[in-house]
Amino acid sequence: MRHLRSTHPAILQCAEDGRQRELDEALVDVVVKDLQPFTIVEDEGFMAFVNKLDPSYVLPSRKALKTMVTERYNISKEKTMEDLKKADFVSLTADMWSSINMDGYLGVTCLYITPEAKLATVVLGVRRFYQTHTAQHLMEAKALLMAEWGITTKVQCMVTDNASNMILSAQLLNIRHVPCFAHNLNLIVKKALDQTPLINEIRQKARKIVGLFRSSCKAKDKLVEMQGLMGRPALKLMQEVDTRWNSTYDMLQRLYEQRKPVGAALSNLNSDTAPLTSFEYNIIQESLSLLQPFKLATTELSEEQRVSASKLIPLYRMLQHKLSQKKGQSAQESTAQLGTHLQEGLHSRCGGYESFRALALATLLDPRFKNVGFGNPAKAQEASLECASLMRSNTATPDPKHCHSHHKVQR
Repeated sequence: MRHLRSTHPAILQCAEDGRQRELDEALVDVVVKDLQPFTIVEDEGFMAFVNKLDPSYVLPSRKALKTMVTERYNISKEKTMEDLKKADFVSLTADMWSSINMDGYLGVTCLYITPEAKLATVVLGVRRFYQTHTAQHLMEAKALLMAEWGITTKVQCMVTDNASNMILSAQLLNIRHVPCFAHNLNLIVKKALDQTPLINEIRQKARKIVGLFRSSCKAKDKLVEMQGLMGRPALKLMQEVDTRWNSTYDMLQRLYEQRKPVGAALSNLNSDTAPLTSFEYNIIQESLSLLQPFKLATTELSEEQRVSASKLIPLYRMLQHKLSQKKGQSAQESTAQLGTHLQEGLHSRCGGYESFRALALATLLDPRFKNVGFGNPAKAQEASLECASLMRSNTATPDPKHCHSHHKVQR
């Protein structure tokens, strides 16, 4: 090292600079991938840990780290924009959020097919939304994002929830609107649960029980003790969240699985929290059976590795079939009532899917489903005729570029 410093300082400096850059990039990865704050470089424990690993590495300042993350973002954005240029068509999803401080945010995600025929997803932005949430303001914000990413003429459809301002903003942009199926399932199940009085009462009791074991150290310890005595894993109870029906399912499922240690723990606690009866646990068991297909359908739609438009009609049919089957197996009046409400909600919100042009064509062109994916043969025939018409139109189109792009859509 003395020889290098005295005789070849440039070589040594180059090596040290290269090592610094390499570690800087790794630090940016930590911040980006693990969602760490920029202030991590000022944390005493982190600084000591890094120094132990490599005393020669100089941690950047918080400001410098922010600059490096911004540079990484710009590089990634440039690469993504190049990928988007190769895409013939894209679809968007959009949603509004409120932070814990009640600040509004608009999130927009873009989905497209790569030249290698793989589904790609990129978040175009999660932007603070200062204006009122009118359709006009939403349309203007989305139009700016589309222009920024160079996809204004490529957007084929936009998936959002059923909020009227979201639907109207898509119409103002002259973009086909597709309702979010997972959001519809959430609304269907929540309404059905609310419409079934006895199950609602059981949910209230379940929330109280879970609340006790999540807020009291004594109750929590007693539950762990009972789970150990019964040879059960020490699993925590799960609390329901009002905005997500899946959390209701998870709460009831965990409570049913742990019903024996929960009952034993409650009997050993000086608490006025009433335990669930065996009759109520039977209601929970039958309710979970009715709700399981909705849980599976929601999980299926939540993945990002496969296209989902062609699944909606088959999933709707599957839910219809399973509901009819499981409702017939219900021994309790309240669960049969829940099944009826689920069927009514499913028909009301999703009954028109087979008449939805984009969804019908997607189902027909999916080799897994084709005509079998439809419940109404007439709708399958309509989709087949429209598909044939589009193919004839494509054949007659003189523009080769248009033909190539349209053929890719048909495939």
